[in-house]
Amino acid sequence: MPVQVRRLDGPAPYEPVWQAMKSFTESRDADTPDEIWLVEHQPVYTLGQAGKPEHLLNTGAIEVVRSNRGGQVTYHGPGQVVVYPLVDLRRKGIYVKEYVALIEDVVLGTLVSYGLEQACRKPGAPGVYVPLPDGSLAKIAALGVKITQGRAYHGLALNVDMDLHPFDGINPCGYAGMSTVDLKTMGVATTVQDAGDRLLKRLLAHFP
Repeated sequence: MPVQVRRLDGPAPYEPVWQAMKSFTESRDADTPDEIWLVEHQPVYTLGQAGKPEHLLNTGAIEVVRSNRGGQVTYHGPGQVVVYPLVDLRRKGIYVKEYVALIEDVVLGTLVSYGLEQACRKPGAPGVYVPLPDGSLAKIAALGVKITQGRAYHGLALNVDMDLHPFDGINPCGYAGMSTVDLKTMGVATTVQDAGDRLLKRLLAHFP
């Protein structure tokens, strides 16, 4: 059954989208088609299920939401494309670790398509990174998923062309001093829609 693609109006508040994903996942049955949602969020910090409040350093006026996804703390805001694959992993015979690697591969392939061939994983730190001129790695995409009865929701966020200052208010994904960049910082001029389309194309190749 073909995957349904939904492009949500944005920037959208985080919590209603999260609750809609949760409701969809908990009410679906064995015959429900998978869906992929694309959205930009209003500014928000989200703490994962095991997220530690001490990683929130200076949140200012930005809303903080404790979510039920995996991972620590991250920031969502305009200029970032967020992709939520709502996928029945059990039906597709995909294990959770495979699924996480698959999503990272989708992001890596997308970054290579923009000429960022050095994009990579970082051992022990989920997400996708790019090397800076000084040799250090900066985070360009965050990852956090939730699995309920073999069905996945939440997903990935790729920084495209955004205000990066809010990342200074947290330890991104629980790592103090971690640099965060976007495609624009790396010299890539593109739009949230184009980045979303490239991610979507690669996801659909895995979930036809």
